[in-house]
Amino acid sequence: GLVLGVYSSEKNDGAAQFTSAGDAFDKLVAGKLRALLSLCGPPLKKGKTRVFHGLHQDFPSVVVVGLGKKNAGINDQENWNEGKENIRTAVAVGCRQIQDLEIPCVEVDPCGDAQAAAEGAVLGVHEYNELKQKKKPVVTPQLHGSAESAAWQKGVIYAEGQNLARYLMEAPANYITPIKFAEHIEQKLRSFSNVKVHIRPESWITTQEMGAFLSVAKGSAEPPIFLEIHYLGGPNTNDSPLVFVGKGVTFDSGGISLKPSSGMDAMRADMGGAATVCSAIVTAAALKLPLNIIGLAPLCENMPSGKANKPGDVVRAKNGKTIQVDNTDAEGRLLLADALCYAHNFNARAIVNAATLTGAMDVALGSAATGVFTNSSWLWTHLYEASILTGDRVWRMPLFEHYTKQVTDCPLADVSNIGKYSRAGGACTAAAFLKEFVTATHWAHLDIAGVMSNKDEVPYLRKGMAGRPTRTLVEFAARLSQDSHN
Repeated sequence: GLVLGVYSSEKNDGAAQFTSAGDAFDKLVAGKLRALLSLCGPPLKKGKTRVFHGLHQDFPSVVVVGLGKKNAGINDQENWNEGKENIRTAVAVGCRQIQDLEIPCVEVDPCGDAQAAAEGAVLGVHEYNELKQKKKPVVTPQLHGSAESAAWQKGVIYAEGQNLARYLMEAPANYITPIKFAEHIEQKLRSFSNVKVHIRPESWITTQEMGAFLSVAKGSAEPPIFLEIHYLGGPNTNDSPLVFVGKGVTFDSGGISLKPSSGMDAMRADMGGAATVCSAIVTAAALKLPLNIIGLAPLCENMPSGKANKPGDVVRAKNGKTIQVDNTDAEGRLLLADALCYAHNFNARAIVNAATLTGAMDVALGSAATGVFTNSSWLWTHLYEASILTGDRVWRMPLFEHYTKQVTDCPLADVSNIGKYSRAGGACTAAAFLKEFVTATHWAHLDIAGVMSNKDEVPYLRKGMAGRPTRTLVEFAARLSQDSHN
């Protein structure tokens, strides 16, 4: 199969404006493609397709897809590069049509941006169907022509990173337990000589005095794991690393503060923070990014049992602060509190944590963007600029003292794990809670609860767990590796 892009006509004559690959193919078939397109009715709108069969022996099926305006660039209103997003969407739609035709291989027009085209192709055909007997045919996208093969390969690596996160998040919780999650990541990193993976058992967690993390884990029969990854890609292994921290709750029932049963199955993806940061490190290693990255993922289940945290219990975090657990379903922040304390051991250039932390984040922004709470404008700028390129957007949220007071005004302990006004500003009070465990000058907390899954909002992702914002984390790390900031 072959996927070719066509721009919407600038003039009103309706003549198709092909990409250079489209033009070349049209010449190859003596202008038949252009002729057929003009016979098919009005010009192709963005993301819409036409399929032609029998035009050329090498490509029995050709899908032509609308790319929108030719010179679409950064859209300040949308906070992304519209041209790149148009290419990702168009290519994904085209590749899916080839997949529906059960053609195993597809060549893809680079559409002037081979990295974006590769991302669209590889993200677009991905689907979790490990456990079904009847599987969709596997489609292998390849670059059409050889002009931009390095950019294409980079796009493939970026997309495969996000697909790894999607795989981990989508898999059932009885398949991705804490230990299985850690082993899966270890296996992905086995071939890299400059990566060390430590799978820390419960005994180690206990010696680290991570009382908040252990208090969540104790309700489950699955033992907790603390996954620690060291990627030493920097010119000097002693250079200050970027530290990624990810919430790794492989299933979240809410604990004693039990969640409603409808939709609880989606809580298999409550380790989305760990999935995205670990996948970002796998991607960084594949790209050979020249910087040091450390990944930390506290992994456990949050279950109700005779041993589980009870509302009103007080637990002690690694830094000695006591926490009143007023709601056992606000457990992610307990894991992160201890992991963030531990992250300070590494003299980090920056600490970035990701977590499906609050339903309030989904209420605030929906699935349009990841909410970012940060104490560093330098860090924010890097994340924001990275997200414009990837199309996987971020939006800055407030870390006001106003919210800190709502978690530190606590009857029994130093901090409460929920704000005293309950639902008001829930994503902001959660961030304020985390801030109590951070002393680093460059720290950002990404609340990814709203972008956890995709219904139909991102056209180049199928329905299911989204693996967002893995590509933004990778692009951010790539920018940091080029940036001489200390």
